[in-house]
Amino acid sequence: MIDTTAAIKQCEEHMHKTVEHLEHELTKVRAGAANPMMLEGVRVDYYGQMVPLSQVAGINSGDSRTLFVKPWEKKMIDPIEKAILGANLGFNPSNNGESVIIHVPMLTEERRKALVKTAHAEAEHAKVGIRSGRQKAMDTIKAAKKDGLPEDHAKDLESQIEKLTATYNKKADELLALKEKDIMKV
Repeated sequence: MIDTTAAIKQCEEHMHKTVEHLEHELTKVRAGAANPMMLEGVRVDYYGQMVPLSQVAGINSGDSRTLFVKPWEKKMIDPIEKAILGANLGFNPSNNGESVIIHVPMLTEERRKALVKTAHAEAEHAKVGIRSGRQKAMDTIKAAKKDGLPEDHAKDLESQIEKLTATYNKKADELLALKEKDIMKV
């Protein structure tokens, strides 16, 4: 007999992880204030290997418009500057010989709208993941019905899955709404 309880549990875990991932990805979408997370995707050439920026430098925000990247080794300043420029984040880094300084420009209306589109794309990606988890669980229930699961029990399980799907879609929408509000705040 197919374990439908495990299928529901796996479905919920999958949806939960998907929403957590969305939350993490939305932190990377810049809202205005300088945040070290803005540089999370930057990879630096460190002795021939591409490594995350956080492995070769400390990243701090001095104020709401400035980020300071202090490399562990002074000779890493140039590669860090090149990596930040190459990441196409819209930043123009400079250095003072000790650290790389990034002045985060004010967001224009056009840039805000582009960031909102990026946030919407991330939310839609999460919803696709949620639907994927739903589909997997529904397929398991369908297989269990063929294996002898009573029809009324199958309907109850399908109802549980639909409720989970609605709950996690709502969470994704709420995260998106918060991020959109944050981005559009001047």
